[in-house]
Amino acid sequence: MPFLLLASALFLQACASAPPVKIPDRTEKTDDLTVVAETAIELAEQHGANNVLAVFDIDNTLLAMEQDLGADQWYYWQKALAEEDPCDPRLVSDRFAVMGALFYASAMRPTQPDAAALLRRVQDAGVPTIALTARGADYRLNTFRELRRNEMTFWPQAIPPARGWTEPFLPVPDGRPVFYEDGVYSVAGQHKGEMLKILMERTGYPEPAVIVMTDDKQDNTDAIHEAFGGSGTAVQTWHYTAEDEAVAAFDADDAATQWERLRPALKTIEALFGPDNFSLPEKVTPAECDGR
Repeated sequence: MPFLLLASALFLQACASAPPVKIPDRTEKTDDLTVVAETAIELAEQHGANNVLAVFDIDNTLLAMEQDLGADQWYYWQKALAEEDPCDPRLVSDRFAVMGALFYASAMRPTQPDAAALLRRVQDAGVPTIALTARGADYRLNTFRELRRNEMTFWPQAIPPARGWTEPFLPVPDGRPVFYEDGVYSVAGQHKGEMLKILMERTGYPEPAVIVMTDDKQDNTDAIHEAFGGSGTAVQTWHYTAEDEAVAAFDADDAATQWERLRPALKTIEALFGPDNFSLPEKVTPAECDGR
């Protein structure tokens, strides 16, 4: 009997002093959100739901525009055009203002039929879950409209305060204003890893044991690894590729034609109802482009 008691005591002591299981980092690629949801749920079962944070991008990850015009691929084409050839006639006068008008006018679709159901599975498992989008605060109303229309909501399992704040805040002295509301964090194109750390600091949210994140851009998943590398928080990311075919098929000339057809209608709406929802500037040709 003394031997058994000693053996039991040694066994319990060994268990108590055993180091915690280290969660590995992962950098993966997938065209199906199922693997992301199932990974978050499995990690929650193994390590406790409150030790996991699930982070979802929106554009081309959970939702996508119904057409190229106003989609991520349109925005980045316009951005590149402004840098490479500011005299190109297809360049809009203010891509941010145009994006606001297009978000107002256009609906979005889920990237896969079960996207909303998979998001709810993660939330129902008790996993804290937020959206981390490169959109700016100016687009918040249209963003929430399309999330809710597609039966997606984040506040029930969001980083507290779940309802967020009523005003944008400046994350860094020379940065752009960001906005956190109802579990949706709009970071205005800034480094998603740094912005996530700032949100945790501002809310007092403890760094989790593991972050599970998916985004359609590799740069953004890399940013999470950069920000949390060596911090004690494991990072498991999935570069989401289901919209890659649509992005590759983007037709710039077709999008430019669509815009020229749509612009007069949007200007009419603005003239009749006022600029509360969007304000389109007049197209101005730079002086250096005269004669081209």
